Amino acid sequence: MNEETAQGANVDETTARPSVSGDDAASWPALVLVSTPIGNLQDFSPRARDTLATVDVILCEDTRTSATLLRAHGIGTRTQALHEHNESARIPALIDAMRAGTRFALISDAGTPLVSDPGYRLVRTVIEAGLKLSGIPGPNAALLALTLSGLPPHPYLFSGFLLPKSGARRAALQKLRSAEMAGLGATHIFYEAPHRLADFLADASDVFGPRPAAVCRELTKHFEEVRRGSLAELAAHYAAHAPRGEICVVIGPAVEEEASAETLDTALRAALATLSVKDAAAAVALATGLPKKQVYARALQLSQA
Repeated sequence: MNEETAQGANVDETTARPSVSGDDAASWPALVLVSTPIGNLQDFSPRARDTLATVDVILCEDTRTSATLLRAHGIGTRTQALHEHNESARIPALIDAMRAGTRFALISDAGTPLVSDPGYRLVRTVIEAGLKLSGIPGPNAALLALTLSGLPPHPYLFSGFLLPKSGARRAALQKLRSAEMAGLGATHIFYEAPHRLADFLADASDVFGPRPAAVCRELTKHFEEVRRGSLAELAAHYAAHAPRGEICVVIGPAVEEEASAETLDTALRAALATLSVKDAAAAVALATGLPKKQVYARALQLSQA
């Protein structure tokens, strides 16, 4: 018995899933994105449970991980694995099955599908094929971490996992810092692996400076922890105390400060990397509050240099 058919093999499907026909069948979406608990199995809505019990197939990031949730809620629907390594290859057969009337649900190991999880390519193809798509909202670690952090809840920028190597990670953080210097003002949310957390916080401290932050760990689970402090303080703590579990890092927005000649040039160089002189000058002038003519003149000098 393989892992894709093991879940629900001993369940009478005629009783596990009510039949759907007529107008009800026509109204059913071909694919439903279902949010699942991020830790506590009770954080699962009745509608999510009913949907997973009623569809024909549940697409799972890992069928073994999802089996725990499905068993806990008495769901015997057949499961299939859909992850980053097989998503592209499986999409044509899934679309054909949807066109033939098979109803699918997509779940990730935890939380909201597609958010730092597989499924985006499938969703795009479903939309392009003109098939009906729906979703059932629910738990999301990033938003829960944001609300528990005590930092400004909006606007926020979710970046998920950055690249694991320090050089690439620092480059990504520097791009965000350059965007801040060009006017971005947002609370940042990241996911990070426990064995990289201390290094991530140290890099973020170097790039962002003395910024308030929060590390949210094992949310909704027995050992839930939210530790708040400066980036440097948190980096020192987790360098000395190795963390475990699922981790979200929330970093406060940049503090508004009067633009100096140095910060103006830095902001303009960042903007000129992707914008015309006119558009870069307009964006930086708006962000800094400096006169447009002054900013445009300096942008022109930098572009010519």
